[in-house]
Amino acid sequence: MKTINYPDHLQKLSILFTSLVLMILTGCSSTSAIGGSKTKEYAHSHALIGQASWYGNRFHGKLTASGETYNMNAYTSAHKSLPFGTIVRVTNTANNKSVDVKINDRGPYVKGRVIDLSYQAFTQIGNIKKGTVPVKIEIIDDSNTFRYKH
Repeated sequence: MKTINYPDHLQKLSILFTSLVLMILTGCSSTSAIGGSKTKEYAHSHALIGQASWYGNRFHGKLTASGETYNMNAYTSAHKSLPFGTIVRVTNTANNKSVDVKINDRGPYVKGRVIDLSYQAFTQIGNIKKGTVPVKIEIIDDSNTFRYKH
């Protein structure tokens, strides 16, 4: 078998091209909540345990902080700092019922509350008449986060 010796400049160009392709591919990869993610790391320093409340008719049809229209019958929520588009699992720690929701708004701004759920989402884990329930929040997917919808 004959070995082909390429000139130095072609070998350097080949190494440079391969490095460039690897950098592009690495830059295009997304983070997901299954592996390590920036949102999960960020969440370690923020409250993900507390009280959940709900909001409904008064805000139905109005714009959320993300620019989406609020739908009280959708599975959405408001959180003070998690990126818009993050999917979280909210578990009522009193009855162990869970619901998955998308963060598309900001709030709640009441001491002790960590998340505001849409009317529909809250009915899945708690009694609307009670108003609040104790919860823990887990990040499920942060691969489709965004700043603003507009």
